[in-house]
Amino acid sequence: MTGVASALVEAWQELWINKTRILLALLGVALSVAALTSVVGVGNLAREGFTASSERNGGRSATLGIGVFGPSQPDPQKLEQAYRGIIQRYGITHYTHVAPAQQPFQFPRGVQQVQLQVVDPGYGVIHRLEVSQGGWFAADDEDRLAPAVVVSEAFYNAAGRPNLITSPKVKLVGTQETTAVMIGVVPDPYPESPPSAYMLTGAAERAGVPGAEFGQFKLWVQDGQANALKAAITSDLQLQFPGMQAQVDRMDYASQGDPFAAVQLAVGGIAGLVLLLGAVGMLNISMVTVRYRVREIGIRRSFGATSRRIFLGVMMESVVATAVAGVAGVMLAVAVVKNPWIESKIAPGLSEYPAFPIEAAMLGLGAAVLVGAIAGAIPAFVAVRVKVIDAIRF
Repeated sequence: MTGVASALVEAWQELWINKTRILLALLGVALSVAALTSVVGVGNLAREGFTASSERNGGRSATLGIGVFGPSQPDPQKLEQAYRGIIQRYGITHYTHVAPAQQPFQFPRGVQQVQLQVVDPGYGVIHRLEVSQGGWFAADDEDRLAPAVVVSEAFYNAAGRPNLITSPKVKLVGTQETTAVMIGVVPDPYPESPPSAYMLTGAAERAGVPGAEFGQFKLWVQDGQANALKAAITSDLQLQFPGMQAQVDRMDYASQGDPFAAVQLAVGGIAGLVLLLGAVGMLNISMVTVRYRVREIGIRRSFGATSRRIFLGVMMESVVATAVAGVAGVMLAVAVVKNPWIESKIAPGLSEYPAFPIEAAMLGLGAAVLVGAIAGAIPAFVAVRVKVIDAIRF
């Protein structure tokens, strides 16, 4: 440890003496490390934003969509029993019906058609819905006399933004008028989107919402179980509904692979090439520095400095220099990636942004140290091969 510590101190002193000569090379290494680290950090942020947006649309990984199709609609009660059997047989925790419907609602300024999604409580978990006010459906909301609805921000504005604590009422207009209670508000999927709302399956059927009994059934399962469950559920439904086609498909984004992997790999390769160019510049500076220190190295060898000590001392100069440059580059990358403006542009679908990935920082710092080791090894070999007599005469 004493030898390593002394080599580090010596390397720092030499860097301080030759700081003007190596400053530009270190600046290139720092910028290269910042580029490489930023690519990983921005890629991670973009992946999180894309994942959140995709999961709101298609469901978490892995989400299976189930349906039975044929010349005529299957019996709703028999189909529901089949779904319940699948839930119990395979131990499914998160599931939901999904049935889109058009339902008129009475607003203060008149009746307006609303896109109503008939769902189960598991829909919020599967589709990663974030509630900005109030709360999402609970299991006992199915038993309410006045059905509960979770509305969009546009719906909430059209209703006059009432206080949710007072259990504000809203009327469903149609052949069977029903008074519902607003319990939560979710953000709009996009700016200027029309009013939309969510209602539980049982409540929608009792309220006479058209089409509530027909729709799709979704399950959230583990990625490793998706293919096996897909085949097993298809076989089960095919046996229960002969003459019809049972269809079970993955609906989440991960079924098509990682869309950012190729792009991030390409940009990371470019950043690595820039880092390699920085290493070449550092190598040139190190070679020049060793040439200027030939006499010093010869004197140290004449006083008993071993080849190992000379090699370690010369190489550690590059390692310490690039490590310092790597720390500066990582700090610059963190400042760029965690900038609020950058976060809002890269991942607009996130309400809470992830921390800067530690693997990106370690990659940048490790790359800097590796560059220093490579750039310092060749000059170190040259320094070790210097003959004492020739060096003193230099």
